[in-house]
Amino acid sequence: MALHRIVLFYCFTPLTDPEAVRLWQRTLCEGLGLRGRIIISKDGINATVGGGLDEVKRYLRVTKEYPGFKDLDVKWSEGGAADFPRLSVKVRPELVSFGAPHELEVGPDGVVGGGTHLTPQELHELVDAGRDGAPGREVVFFDGRNAFEAQIGRFKDAIVPDTTTTHDFLAELDSGKYDDLKERPVVTYCTGGIRCEVLTAHMRRRGFREVYQLDGGIVRYGEKYKDAGLWEGSLYVFDRRMRLEFSEDAATIGRCARCEAPTSDFHNCSNPACRKLTLYCTDCAGSGESLRCPQGCSG
Repeated sequence: MALHRIVLFYCFTPLTDPEAVRLWQRTLCEGLGLRGRIIISKDGINATVGGGLDEVKRYLRVTKEYPGFKDLDVKWSEGGAADFPRLSVKVRPELVSFGAPHELEVGPDGVVGGGTHLTPQELHELVDAGRDGAPGREVVFFDGRNAFEAQIGRFKDAIVPDTTTTHDFLAELDSGKYDDLKERPVVTYCTGGIRCEVLTAHMRRRGFREVYQLDGGIVRYGEKYKDAGLWEGSLYVFDRRMRLEFSEDAATIGRCARCEAPTSDFHNCSNPACRKLTLYCTDCAGSGESLRCPQGCSG
């Protein structure tokens, strides 16, 4: 039986012809039978693709032949092409849609002015140093994902900004509600690391003095510590799998919108015009009642 895998990677590097890279990537994936989502901009590439193991390996070998992509940090996970509805390869103004492409500066070495990268082990060392240090030096975890993702998994005691989409982050930062963190050590985290590359640069431009990012994101942290570290719960992923657990010991921190029972299962709103995801337990999801958004929805 053939093995299948999903790979996740990104690379910030200046691209002079994003459209040519798009055509190359689409042709390459189609020829190998891969599906997934690839975004390309003048600042680099962001990709999640799945397929047969041999085909995915071939895809990575060829992709790394492009000079700017030779040092890709690739995260592997269970899954395959069937976890994606189609292959999507698009050119966008931003790799991550913060809505401020003019603010981001990218050079040959990546994002300019971003946060300090921390390995999972270095993160633990920073947390321990903060606990043993002067008052006010305790590490603050800052979730760099959309708020609904944090419902099923997050770092313990993390701040979860009030964000529905990535576009909401700059308004959150400019609101003043996090100004008390500007002199504190702040560690941002997201799924694979790409959102934090941009978020930390925006935070530093807004006066946050000591900003870090978890290198490789939650995925890399979970590979090392599973559920025996500072992470708790499941990891939301943007494909048909919906979520990942790092071990059988993963906590269930989500709560059913209807009965408050523990759950990590998101379900689409039963209103076809609404795209919101809501947590429901198995009993409530199978009860036959409409799964309309609890707070109501448009459409």
